[in-house]
Amino acid sequence: MKRCLLRYWGMKTVMSMMLPMLLLLLMGPVRVQAQESGIEEVMKQVADLKIATDTVWVLVTAFLVFFMNLGFGMVESGLCRAKNTVNILAKNFIVFAIASIGFWIIGWGVMFGDGNGFLGLKGLLFVSGADNSPATGEAYQGIYGAISWTGVPLWAKFFFQLVFAGTAATIVSGAVAERIKFKSFIVFSFIIIAIMYPITGHWIWGGGWLAGLGMWDFAGSTVVHSVGGWAALAGVIVLGPRIGKYAKDGSVHPIPGHSMTVATIGAFVLWFGWFGFNPGSTMAAAWNDISRIAVTTNSAAAAAAFSATIVSWVLLKKPDLSMILNGCLCGLVAITAPCAFVSVGSSVIIGLIAGGLAVLGVLFFDRVKVDDPVGALTVHLMNGIWGTLAVGLFAQDIMMPGTTGNGLLYGGGGKLLFAQFVGVVSVGAFTLGVGLIAWGIIKVIIGVRVSPEEEHDGLDIGEHGMEAYPDFQAVAERSESVVV
Repeated sequence: MKRCLLRYWGMKTVMSMMLPMLLLLLMGPVRVQAQESGIEEVMKQVADLKIATDTVWVLVTAFLVFFMNLGFGMVESGLCRAKNTVNILAKNFIVFAIASIGFWIIGWGVMFGDGNGFLGLKGLLFVSGADNSPATGEAYQGIYGAISWTGVPLWAKFFFQLVFAGTAATIVSGAVAERIKFKSFIVFSFIIIAIMYPITGHWIWGGGWLAGLGMWDFAGSTVVHSVGGWAALAGVIVLGPRIGKYAKDGSVHPIPGHSMTVATIGAFVLWFGWFGFNPGSTMAAAWNDISRIAVTTNSAAAAAAFSATIVSWVLLKKPDLSMILNGCLCGLVAITAPCAFVSVGSSVIIGLIAGGLAVLGVLFFDRVKVDDPVGALTVHLMNGIWGTLAVGLFAQDIMMPGTTGNGLLYGGGGKLLFAQFVGVVSVGAFTLGVGLIAWGIIKVIIGVRVSPEEEHDGLDIGEHGMEAYPDFQAVAERSESVVV
């Protein structure tokens, strides 16, 4: 994968230097004097400016991905009951702190350290390396070679990858909402960041065996979203459903969220943040690519929101807003792997299918009694799988020559689709298996589920000793006393 990306970016070197040169000219005249500097000095200035431009681009898009933590917190809290709002917000806040420490200590090295096809073996404990050769990555060759294809400094690479790791961990929060112990969630978050996410990430983004097989995942449909989804599924299986969710006769008792306003704000924040998630994964300010990726990302989201509206209208008899919001997010997850490799037209098709899956997935998980309060399994797991397979169907070599080649629907045969399928199955089997073991150990040692009384009263009081809406509760109590 690294060789393909290097070749691709090499083809664009001349074009990519035009922007820094223009900026350099705008910043002031370049004085070329024979006794002071020659053409080599000018080119060095241009190259340095390109690094600066790329670094700013990578960091700004990383900031957008960081901002998605707010979106996850809003979506999850809005789709859950008011009595659990503080708990959900606390989980979404603390998880990035855990990710920052865990990924710095060991996760980065396991994922990007040079090693074998299964995990990194160098640079494991604490990110390190002299920041003296950002242009070529020579300072990190033999340590973090898998990430040397991008020319930005080490710490820009680390921070960009950190916010992705944090996203994988926060996916778990929504699926296990309204019944998990806060301390158990903290422990599992460290495990997924330090061990589970980096190992499978190494297989694909760290130069591991799936990359060698020919699997492609541009921005993380599998690396980030499916991993978070599989880990969440393991947690849901160990936890069991919320009290009252399923009746003895098998019927489903809907438990509506407390604020669709908050959930909608969160969905908009996530849609906005995805313009950092996908275009930023170029890790260079390659204007043609980031423009196209922004459009494929948006087109898939829009198409998915539309199809989710129609499918929910047909199956549920009403255009359910929660389905529309999750439909949009399904489209964003699905386009994350193929966003750089497919046309805008293909992205619309991918999104239309993802939006339909948004509704069908929720109905499916309810039918098999898997209680997911916010639809995280449908959004991140089901559509992470779909988006990864979509690369094998819709990829076109013309988009990024020398990378994926053509998918099945564009005359490339089944080789790419097979590699994508192997990636989906292997990552799923590893993450679900290790997740079940991890959750099982946590259950034995400290427990994973709150008491029935605490679940009934709400985790806000039981776990945190406070409420998100104390004034509302006071008003309700006064109303009850008046009625009595």
